[in-house]
Amino acid sequence: MKKFLHLFIVIALLSGTFVFPSCNQKTNEKQAVSTNTTQKPYVIMLSLDGFRWDYPNHAHTPVLDSLKKVGVFGEIIPCFPSKTFPNHYSMATGLYPDHHGIVLNNFYAPDLKMRYSISDRKSVGNGVFYGGEPIWVTAKKQGVHTATLYWVGSEAAIEGIRPDIWYPYNHTLPFTSRIDSLVRWLSFPESKRPHLILWYYPEPDGYGHHYGPGGEKTKEMVEQLDRWLGQFFTAMRRLPIYSQLNFIITSDHGMGPISNKREIILDHYIDTANLQYIDGNNPVYNFGVKPGKLETVYTKLKNIPHLQVWKHDSLPLRLHYGTNVRTHDLTVAADSNWSIYWSWHIGHGKGTHGYDNAWRAMHAIFYAAGPAFKKGYQQKSFGNVDLYPLIAKILNLQPVKTDGQLSDVKGMLEK
Repeated sequence: MKKFLHLFIVIALLSGTFVFPSCNQKTNEKQAVSTNTTQKPYVIMLSLDGFRWDYPNHAHTPVLDSLKKVGVFGEIIPCFPSKTFPNHYSMATGLYPDHHGIVLNNFYAPDLKMRYSISDRKSVGNGVFYGGEPIWVTAKKQGVHTATLYWVGSEAAIEGIRPDIWYPYNHTLPFTSRIDSLVRWLSFPESKRPHLILWYYPEPDGYGHHYGPGGEKTKEMVEQLDRWLGQFFTAMRRLPIYSQLNFIITSDHGMGPISNKREIILDHYIDTANLQYIDGNNPVYNFGVKPGKLETVYTKLKNIPHLQVWKHDSLPLRLHYGTNVRTHDLTVAADSNWSIYWSWHIGHGKGTHGYDNAWRAMHAIFYAAGPAFKKGYQQKSFGNVDLYPLIAKILNLQPVKTDGQLSDVKGMLEK
């Protein structure tokens, strides 16, 4: 039955009409005909955490493959460091982590004298940590209803504003229930219906970490996600506003293979007593160094093979990182495929991310389809900071100034 459903999805997509099958085809055809496509547009953006750009090349993903035929596809380049929280918030604000302040998943903010951690719900929900203006704040200021499901930053009042619909993160909520939530929201009366939805699945990131990006189990999860996408689009097809919906399927970063044969144990080289702050995890850290110890620590780190180390405000300009006070004195990053650990905390996974975003393994998927997008269009690689101006353009919003450039991505739009 699943293969049968996928066959219908593929045929529908390949037809160029961007229509998915439903259980009530006649009713849905009538609804599609009666929909007024001149009404206010919608954008629904889904992030599949850790979905590397080339996963569909090695797995059976008929829904994603078909989206290439009816929409836009390409690679999206994460910000450095290619970690989850910094990049999801960059996708929302159009700002590099150095400029919005979520510089790692976990960090000490000396400007606030407070610590931020993805596992600390109090800090995650505290708006003082978040700089910039997320797209849902821009939209709400301009009268557009918004909804989020577990997007980074949406639990906090930023500029005193939250999305119209948001929830504290619940990792255990079934993926199918997340689809049901979107169906419910998009069935609200127009006066309450969100026209911007940002939502999130935490996979295949976990599988990529545990089994590696080339692992069979990771491939199976990628294929399962594609099946869930089939269910999602089938549910969307049943909505009378379906022809007005613009969809973006993307991710925050990719995944690189690691091995216990390529490990650096940092405390074998440096004395941790010289460090005041240790923020981050494999393969990237920011260190705050105690007074008078900077040159000692820096020199020893510089002599470690397969490790890059930069002083504050001296990182390559292309990384757009290391000037924020929250990045402290030193930024340390492992070379591609290498890991950096402490002797008391050595990882056992087969994949990770956080590396230099020039490494293609860190790049993520990008698919988009709907009335705003061209069909069968291959977009050249672009930075995820360009998503903010792209969404603002589709929703006819006046954007705030960001690091993103609409000129980098406007070629994928119909007009």
